[in-house]
Amino acid sequence: MTESSKKVVVGMSGGVDSSVAAALLQDEGYEVIGVSMNFLSCNNPAERSCCSTRDREDARSVCEQLSIEHRVVDLRLQFKEKVILPFVESYLKGLTPSPCILCNEEIKFRALLDVAKEVGAGYISTGHYAKVTHENGSASLLKADDRVKDQSYFLFRIKQEELSKTIFPLGSLSKSEVRKIAAEKNLRTHEKVESQEVCFVTNDDYASFVEDHPSSKVLGPGNFVDLSGNVVGKHKGIHYYTIGQRRGLGFGIGKRQYVISIDPLKNEVVLGSDDDLLCSEMNVGNVNWIENESDGNQMVTVKIRSTHEGEMAELVKIDEEKFLVKFEKPVRAVAPGQAAVFYDGNHVLGGGWIE
Repeated sequence: MTESSKKVVVGMSGGVDSSVAAALLQDEGYEVIGVSMNFLSCNNPAERSCCSTRDREDARSVCEQLSIEHRVVDLRLQFKEKVILPFVESYLKGLTPSPCILCNEEIKFRALLDVAKEVGAGYISTGHYAKVTHENGSASLLKADDRVKDQSYFLFRIKQEELSKTIFPLGSLSKSEVRKIAAEKNLRTHEKVESQEVCFVTNDDYASFVEDHPSSKVLGPGNFVDLSGNVVGKHKGIHYYTIGQRRGLGFGIGKRQYVISIDPLKNEVVLGSDDDLLCSEMNVGNVNWIENESDGNQMVTVKIRSTHEGEMAELVKIDEEKFLVKFEKPVRAVAPGQAAVFYDGNHVLGGGWIE
């Protein structure tokens, strides 16, 4: 089927952002098709989650308001294999996973592109706060104008095949402006509260989710140790802790203690002071480049978590997919398993996984 340059497939999560994205594209003259994704079987309709039946119903309702087609794609098997299983395995290895990044890379954008090919659409779109520009046959990913809502960090794994066909209608808008547009259009989702949690984990209880997963082989309780290896207490299981954590350790020894590192082989959680969390270098593996692939010895801004402002660092190439990152100033709480994203100003150059 020949692709239409004015037909776009929009990922509809049932939230206000994707609802407004679809409405704005329609206003611009696009033929819009809304696509909701079924990631998880949910037997509790009261739970607020982007995986819930209620959210897909909200998406369908918005599509009805806009008089556009709405489709539901069943991705439960893919989501289980590509997102949930790696999430559980990461915690059991003492890592801090980033499931939203994996979902974008492995599930969402591929699914939207598949539907676009099926219906002959020239573009795909989501309600992410980010920007895409096109030059010399290549697409560039940029930060959103609203730096508080900017979600470019979560999109660094997107490949050129998807990015070159992607439109982000909210890239120049603030969250308040998006809600205003939704209210003016009387969209059902205009007052809907957004969840800050991982969509498949209820009540933000990661540890219980890991323990309840069928594949889980939880190590169980072990030792808290100091940087010298001295035992200072007992922990509940390494999957309860992340680097930089202070609260919820379950004991006190007279001064504030933070999780410095996690050793799954010894089933130990290493504690130390806030200063012990500072890090000057780290290895980043499985690097994906969106533009301007580095050959090493390049200065970039590196974000080590989505809320991190970023710090200048030198990239030193180790091999084709691994780089040593040397920060100009030490950064706090580098967590293996999280993403390190490389920026040149507003441009996302690429990134990889902290090792």
